[in-house]
Amino acid sequence: MSTIPISTSSRLETPKGLRLYIGLFGRRNAGKSSLVNALTGQQISIVSDVAGTTTDPVEKAYELAGVGPVVFIDTAGVDDVGELGRLRMARSYSVLDWMDLALIVCDAAGLTDCERALIARATENNIPALVVLNKTDCCASQTLAATREEATKCGLPFVETSVHAKEGIEGLREALKHVLADKAQPDRALLGDLVKPGDTVILVTPIDTGAPKGRLILPQVQTIREILDADAKCLVVRENRLAEAIANEKAKPAFIVTDSQVVRSVIEQTPASIPVTTFSIQMAYSKSDLTEMARGAAMLDFLKPGDKVMICETCSHHPQPDDIGRKKLPRWLEKKIGGALDIDVVVGKDFPTDLTPYKIILQCGGCVVTRRHMLSRVRAARAQGVPMTNYGVAISHLQGVLARALELHPQAKQAFDQAHAELQKQFAAL
Repeated sequence: MSTIPISTSSRLETPKGLRLYIGLFGRRNAGKSSLVNALTGQQISIVSDVAGTTTDPVEKAYELAGVGPVVFIDTAGVDDVGELGRLRMARSYSVLDWMDLALIVCDAAGLTDCERALIARATENNIPALVVLNKTDCCASQTLAATREEATKCGLPFVETSVHAKEGIEGLREALKHVLADKAQPDRALLGDLVKPGDTVILVTPIDTGAPKGRLILPQVQTIREILDADAKCLVVRENRLAEAIANEKAKPAFIVTDSQVVRSVIEQTPASIPVTTFSIQMAYSKSDLTEMARGAAMLDFLKPGDKVMICETCSHHPQPDDIGRKKLPRWLEKKIGGALDIDVVVGKDFPTDLTPYKIILQCGGCVVTRRHMLSRVRAARAQGVPMTNYGVAISHLQGVLARALELHPQAKQAFDQAHAELQKQFAAL
């Protein structure tokens, strides 16, 4: 979905969650900011001879010819110093982990342990990367030859540039196009291959208080568009009109997609022969790893009062009076376990490094970020042995209807059952 063509008039309105992310990483004064400005033809990042001018990631949405809508991210140097410098470096590395393409910017005078560490991190996490040997105009030919030789051995493609001499920028654009075309992993379609031509799909969409006035929220809009693209029919109703809508259809609907917050009511109104899923479950399929999210949800049955839980929202929206992440989910969880939990709410694109204090992580759908971003979180949680699920899977389970809500995803349902059985044995042995 990240590569869907868009019109010139609307190209800069493409949501960031549907763009490809290109980050620039390297030491201070390697020329990262100058390269961002040269690639975009705009003065996006401040350029200075003073080391450490870029202190926080700087994002710029851009339309890259031959690729489409992207976001360039200029990051702090990975050789920063001091306590603040250490935090900046950690943030740069965390950004690297969810890039669609990492440009590892090196001084053409030679690679250092900083660049080697970046290359190793990108390779280890399967992040598409391109090495940029910058400032070639300031480098003796013999030194440049030695740098080329080491760059060749690192196993990544490399290009040579000089912003000051205005050389190699077009070659860099062409190289990143080739890497993105070969390595980029766009989001899956929200509905996958569930919709067939001629199908009728009913969408149950309560009026979301968080949606802009006169508009639907992004996953609902995406779903409608995918149904139309599949040459199928789409019927959009509120939950109080669902039974009427089903009764009025001459042919049985292929399936129903509902807002998670009314999933139990929708399932109670829907004949067993019609599958039901939720927008958030489909977001987990599209943006993340639904099987892993289902597996993680099994932990919800084994929480106890006082356990530490992390709730993650990738967007920084203004909280609503009955906000799903900050209010409803904690209320439902605490009602289920019969006591208060120790809940941390983490907002934005950054993800804590140490996840081990938490019994479970509940992640939003991630509509404003990319699938690679979400998968980097799944990878971190799995590596630290912390169960992770998403809002929609958690809500369906807390409402007692997860088995029905996962009918269209039997592999995910099986993963939940297996994880639940394993946890039962584990807690019974304590």
